[in-house]
Amino acid sequence: MPVRGANGDRQRMPEILDAAERAEPPTEPESGLTTVHDPADVGDPGTADRPGSEGDEIGTVAQRPPPGVAHSGAVMAIGTVFSRATGFLRTVTIGAALGTTLLGDAYQAAEMIPYTVYELLLGGMLASVFVPFLVKRRKLDQDGGDATEQRLFTAVLLALLVLTVAAVLAADWLISLYAGEYEGRQREVTVLLTRLLLIQVFFIGVSGVSGTMLNVRHRFGAAMWAPVANNLLTMAAALFYLWLAGAGRTAATVTDGQLTVLALGSAFGTMAQSAILGWTLWTAGFRWRPRLDLRGSGFGEAARTAVWMMVYVAVVQAGVLVTANVATRAGKRAAAEAGHQVEGSGLAVYKFALVVFQLPYAVIAVSVITALLPRMSSHVTDGRRDLVRADLSRGFRLACALLVPLSLGMLAFGIPGAVAIFSHGSTTPDGARRIGVILMVFAVMVLPFTFHQLLMRVFYALGDTRTPGLIAVPAGIAQIATAFALLAFVPPHQVVIGLPLSYGLFYLVAGLGAALVLRRRLGGMDGRRIMRALVRLHLAALPALAFAGATVLAASRLPGEQLPALLALLIGGIGGGLLYVLTARLMRIAELGYFYDLARARLPGRGQGGTP
Repeated sequence: MPVRGANGDRQRMPEILDAAERAEPPTEPESGLTTVHDPADVGDPGTADRPGSEGDEIGTVAQRPPPGVAHSGAVMAIGTVFSRATGFLRTVTIGAALGTTLLGDAYQAAEMIPYTVYELLLGGMLASVFVPFLVKRRKLDQDGGDATEQRLFTAVLLALLVLTVAAVLAADWLISLYAGEYEGRQREVTVLLTRLLLIQVFFIGVSGVSGTMLNVRHRFGAAMWAPVANNLLTMAAALFYLWLAGAGRTAATVTDGQLTVLALGSAFGTMAQSAILGWTLWTAGFRWRPRLDLRGSGFGEAARTAVWMMVYVAVVQAGVLVTANVATRAGKRAAAEAGHQVEGSGLAVYKFALVVFQLPYAVIAVSVITALLPRMSSHVTDGRRDLVRADLSRGFRLACALLVPLSLGMLAFGIPGAVAIFSHGSTTPDGARRIGVILMVFAVMVLPFTFHQLLMRVFYALGDTRTPGLIAVPAGIAQIATAFALLAFVPPHQVVIGLPLSYGLFYLVAGLGAALVLRRRLGGMDGRRIMRALVRLHLAALPALAFAGATVLAASRLPGEQLPALLALLIGGIGGGLLYVLTARLMRIAELGYFYDLARARLPGRGQGGTP
């Protein structure tokens, strides 16, 4: 990916949306759209299922920073790409250090816990409640919101301290929730890692509140660069562990000292991230003066406005917990049945595939959401449901122009791509192939996941948090029931392959419910145009898919593991991509044409025009 790609796409996305709007016939004005609550009172919790420190950027995007501030400048663009790239490399490095057997599962379970604890008890509140609350208080209070910020910072630090101590003491109980069947040395290893990694809760929280306060000051650069330091330090710790312990360690052969090096290195990365954000907040003029006079601060009222938002976060986190529990139990049972370590039957391979699955959404769909939010908010203010409906349809179709070939690419290149990327150190080619198989199942969930996330942003633009919260309950029940059914009826070594279906079922059910509600509120969903675009995009991708499949098949006949996989990925990816663009141009698919024309217009000597 070009260095300027992620944020560069976000700078151009409004131009592409404008071009699409000009090219499509105007709709008849439809007024009468009303908000449930003031949309400015509630922020956006993002996907609410962030896979640890890899994260996503929705939490930042959703605060709707002023144009030209949050997404401008080469430093921020490069920072975003480096954050994404180092986060991905961090995942690959941990895979190389620990592999995809029970030891890798233990680390992944331990790493999930501090982020889940923080997100459920505090992180969701910061994103969805206190950013908009602080923005409002900075505008209305005579002191510019200083007293409110002092109270918030003090209260959060005290809460984080209590929460961290309690979590460390409860590590053994938390492991029973996430890895209920671990016993003996496996359990000892997981509890040790969890206790060490739970130290991060305090520093994750400091990063969260510092980022919140920087957000309301329109200081966004540090939030994009600070995770790079975290990722680099965690990678260094993983590489040092690999040098110290060597590849292929198991829960029985690894020492507590070796695990301590790895876990404390990860914790130190989180400390460095919080220190960078705290220092940036200090340079922005904030000086902390402890205040505990919370009476009359308005915090309680602000929290009550987001009760349903927190219901949504809680349901999603319940799904994360059950998924982890099912995956760890399946990995343990598979090893017990086989009588030895089994590659890729537990949580590690699922988490690695999940990180890859969310990359296209993080780069492409987040760009669309960034551009859509201010437009939809403006149309909601005007009461124009026709324009909100058109923006939702247009945004999803434009995102699909890039997501369709990428999701099909995951199907074609899932296995060779995983072998090329993950087959290093303690992760064997067999373990990497399991990651690829799971990624192929995840691939069919890319579009439902993205559609659900776009629908949620329409509700937030309407100030409606109750409906997403209510819809999440049956969707969460469906996800949890499916996960437990997999554990009960599917062979243990195959359970993790089905877990992406459980994950995706949440977004299918919730997306269907959200679409039915919004169809009534918006007077339709522009379903025919969306379906027509999806069919044509998939047809345009078929020649590319055939070429990619042929390339993978041809490369598989070559000797070796990584080189054939890499050749299939490069040749099939580049050739398939060019075929897709050519076929889409021949079919005159407008959704891809806007990207093509804008890119052509930006070539040297082409000027700035070029939209259809």
